[in-house]
Amino acid sequence: MKNTIRSADLAGFADHLIEVAWENLRKVAHTKKPEKKRKPSLTLQPGPDTPVWNELVKSAAPYLAKRGQKVKLARLLGLPRQRIHQLLVEGSACADAERTLLLLAWVYAQQTGQEWS
Repeated sequence: MKNTIRSADLAGFADHLIEVAWENLRKVAHTKKPEKKRKPSLTLQPGPDTPVWNELVKSAAPYLAKRGQKVKLARLLGLPRQRIHQLLVEGSACADAERTLLLLAWVYAQQTGQEWS
């Protein structure tokens, strides 16, 4: 039995993530040192320049503490377990758009107590 996630609820959660990220970005903007020029990259790396991703990772962390949750999430996202570790624990990678949206929906389902697999 699959529970459906209402798009309006998910949009509200996404709005919350964006608000928190915006607040963090404003705080960091005044203290941020100018960055060295680096080669343009097609892929963003997690860090101060990815506040929305950082907030999503923080939101997911409590739901990954239970044994086996990372494996379940990896299966849902179609990724190896090690990649989940890189994305959400190590902080050395960002997910692509589709998997980010799936992660967003998964976090929302966890927060609302829905089983979503």
